[in-house]
Amino acid sequence: MPPELHVDLSRLDLGHVLADRAAIRKHNPQRYEMEQLDAIVYFDPVAGVIAGYKDVRYDEFWVPGHMPGYPLLPGVLMCEASAQLCGYFCAAQDLVKGDFLGFGGMENVRFRSQVRPGDRLVIVGKLVKFHRRQILFNVQGFVGETMVFHADILGMPISRQQEG
Repeated sequence: MPPELHVDLSRLDLGHVLADRAAIRKHNPQRYEMEQLDAIVYFDPVAGVIAGYKDVRYDEFWVPGHMPGYPLLPGVLMCEASAQLCGYFCAAQDLVKGDFLGFGGMENVRFRSQVRPGDRLVIVGKLVKFHRRQILFNVQGFVGETMVFHADILGMPISRQQEG
């Protein structure tokens, strides 16, 4: 049985973009093939909830090789997109000391359905626990109204080291 939703999906206006790729880049360090978010569409810092989406394209680097003839978005990229969403949440509010929120781990990961090119993967994250050295989010991914995955994501502040 899927977990309880963090937000009523009918409340998400996917046409009302709060942050596009250019705005996301101001807070997230990922570039090129590793940029896994296209937009932020919901942001409620008081409730600790954020939502964004990734439009899964036919020209992405993984399509030719991940199930040739029947491409499926790799679960690891769904997890990466979720981590980027959580990183954006923290950076946009200046919650993290350091350069960015790093991907510290995942727990309770479940993939419930497939995601294919042409789909819009909507990701909703909810802040569960905040500590200066570790941050915990629960994330849920949807295609349409179908929950395709859910997981707990651990984030940790990372500072780039000066090379001497």
